[in-house]
Amino acid sequence: MVTMAAAVSLQFPATPALPSIKWQLPSNSSTTFHSSIFHDHRYKIISASCKELSVQTFEPKHEYINNSGGNNVEALYKNQGEQSVNDTVLQSSSRVNKAIQIKGLHAQFIKIRSKEDIYVNNNFIHMYAKCGCLDDARQVFDKMSERNLVSWNTILAGCVRNGQNEEALDIFSRMHSTGVKPDEFTFGSVLKACSKLEIVERGKGIHAQVVKFGFEFNIFAASALVDMYVKCRSIHDANKLFEELPGRDLVLWTAMISAYAQDGQSIKALKLFCQMQWSGIKPNTFSFTSALVACCSLARLDQGTQFHALVVKYGLQSDTPVGNSLITMYSKCGSIKDAELVFRKLPKRSVISWSAMISGYAYHGRGKEALQLFEHMKKKGMKPNNVTFVGVLSACSHGGLVKEGLAYFDSMSRDYGNSPIAEHYACIVDLLGRAGLLEEAVDFIGRMPFAACDAVWRTLLGASRVHNNMEIGLLAAEHLMVLAPHDASAYVLLSNIYAAAGRWEDVARVRKKMDDMGVEKEAGLSWVEVRGKMHRFVARDRSHPQSEDIYATLQLLTKQIIEAGYKPYTKLVLHDVEDELKEQYLCHHSEKLAIAFGLLSFPLGKPIQIVKNLRVCVDCHTATKFISKIVRREIVMRDASRFHHFKDGICSCGDYW
Repeated sequence: MVTMAAAVSLQFPATPALPSIKWQLPSNSSTTFHSSIFHDHRYKIISASCKELSVQTFEPKHEYINNSGGNNVEALYKNQGEQSVNDTVLQSSSRVNKAIQIKGLHAQFIKIRSKEDIYVNNNFIHMYAKCGCLDDARQVFDKMSERNLVSWNTILAGCVRNGQNEEALDIFSRMHSTGVKPDEFTFGSVLKACSKLEIVERGKGIHAQVVKFGFEFNIFAASALVDMYVKCRSIHDANKLFEELPGRDLVLWTAMISAYAQDGQSIKALKLFCQMQWSGIKPNTFSFTSALVACCSLARLDQGTQFHALVVKYGLQSDTPVGNSLITMYSKCGSIKDAELVFRKLPKRSVISWSAMISGYAYHGRGKEALQLFEHMKKKGMKPNNVTFVGVLSACSHGGLVKEGLAYFDSMSRDYGNSPIAEHYACIVDLLGRAGLLEEAVDFIGRMPFAACDAVWRTLLGASRVHNNMEIGLLAAEHLMVLAPHDASAYVLLSNIYAAAGRWEDVARVRKKMDDMGVEKEAGLSWVEVRGKMHRFVARDRSHPQSEDIYATLQLLTKQIIEAGYKPYTKLVLHDVEDELKEQYLCHHSEKLAIAFGLLSFPLGKPIQIVKNLRVCVDCHTATKFISKIVRREIVMRDASRFHHFKDGICSCGDYW
C-alpha cells in the first residue's frame, strides 16, 4: 500500500503548458499513481488510488486534484519536459517496487520515445535491480549503445544489492577496460562486493586504484575501504588506513570501534571510543552499541556502568538499540537486576529487547523467569524470532526442563514459521545431554534434516564426558575431529573421558595426536577486576605480587572446606600420578586463586565476581559452593557457558551446567 500524499497549494513561476500523451498499464496492474509534475521549479506530488497509472501536470497556483475516474492515463509531455516526466513516473514505480509495473512502464517508454535515452535507461536499470530483476537490468544495460558513468555505477550497485558480487567485479573489470574513469560510488560498490566475498587481495588491488584515481582521502571511498578490510578480518590494514585519514567522521570511528569489538580486541575498542570523544566527535547509537559489545567481552561491569552514564548524558537512554545493548551488557557482566531495570524502563521494546532479556535470564540460570517472560512476550503480540528461541531453549537446557524444551522446539515451525537452524539443534542436544539422555541425543542428531555441524558434536562430546559415556563420547569425538581437526576441545574432552576411566595409554595417544596435528590446548584463565584493574590468573600461577598471601589464604580455605565435607574430584587430573599430587593440582586451579585474591581485595559483604574463559570444572564448582558458605560471601562466576551465583553453599545453576 502506498501512502497518499497530502494536498498542497504552492506558487511557482509560470511555465508553458505541455502537450499530452496517453498510455495504460497492463490489465492486471492494481495501482494508480496521480503525479503533479512541474518542469523546472514545479512541485512533484505522488499519491495512490486504484487500477491505473495517471500523470497530471498543473499550472502554478492550481490545487492538487484526485482524478481517479476513467480508464486511460493522460500526461502532458514534450521534449523540453521529457526528463521531468520520466523522473517522476520512474520514481513512482520505484515505490511500488514490483516487476510488473516496471515492465509495463518500460514497454510504454519504448513506444513513446523517439531515440534512446541514457537517463531513462539508467533509471530502469536501477528499478529492475531494486525489485530483484537483475537479469532485466543487465539486459537493459547490455543493449545500451551509449553508457555514462551513472550507467556503470547503477548496474554495479544492482549486482551487489542482489548478491551477485562476482558479477559486479567482472563488470568493474569490463568498465576499467573501456577507459571509463570510476568515482567514489564505483569504488563503494566494488569494495562492498569484496567485503561480502571476503577476498582481501582483490580489495587491496582496488585500494591501489582508489589511490591512482585520487580518492584515497575521499570520505566515502575511505569508509568503504575501511569496511572492506574489517569485513575481510584484516584489522591491521583497516587501522593503518584509519590512522592515515584526515578529518575522520563518526562513521569511520564507529566502524573501527565495531571492528575491534567483533575481533575480540575489546580493550582497543574501548580506548578508541575514548579517543573519538577526545577528538570532539559525539557518539551515536551505533558507536555506543559497539562499545557495549566490548564491555560484554571483558565482563567489566564498572566500565559498562560508566558507558550507561554516557548514554544518559547524550540523551540516548530511550533509544531501543542502545537499550538492547545495555540489557545484554548488564546480563553478561553479572548484574541481571540492572538488566531488568533497563528492560522495564525501555519505552519501546523490539523483539530484540525481549530476546535479550530472555537470554539474560537463561544465562543466569533463571529458566522459569525466562519462560514466563516469553509467554508475556507472546501475549503482547510480539512474534518471536530465531534468536528468541535460542534463549528459550537455552533456558530449558540450563534448567533441566526437557519436556518444555522439546515442546518449544516443535512450536517453532508449527506455530511461528521459524525453521530451526544448527544453533537450535545444538540447544536440544545440550538439553538432552545435560539430562543424561545421551541415546536420545544421538537419535535426535540422526533425524536432523541436514548434517550435524561441529557445534552439535562438540555439545554431545561434552555431555558424554560429564556422564562418563565412553561409547557415545568416541562417536562424537570421531565426527568432531573430521569437521574441526584443529579444535583442541575434541582432544581435551576425549582425554578427560579416557582419564576418568583410567585408560592412560589412550590419554597419551590423544596427546601425541594433538602434538602431531599442532593443536594447542587453550590455557584456563580466571580474572578479577579490582578498582578498574584486571588481575589474571592461570593454574599454579605465582607471578602475582600478592602470591604469598593468595596461596596462604587458599591453603586455609582448602583446610576449612575439607573439614566441612569437601572431597577433591581427582578424576579430572589428566596425569597418572598419586592422588595426593592430583589434589595439589586441583587446589591451585585458576578459579581458586582468583577467589582467594578476591577475598583479600574486596571489602566485607561485597560479592566477589570472577570471569573464567573455559567451563568451570566439577571440582572448582563444588569447592566454590563450600567456600561461599564458610566465608558467608556471594561469589559470582561467569564461565564459558553461563553465570553461577554461589551463596550459602548453593549454586544458582542447581548443579546443572
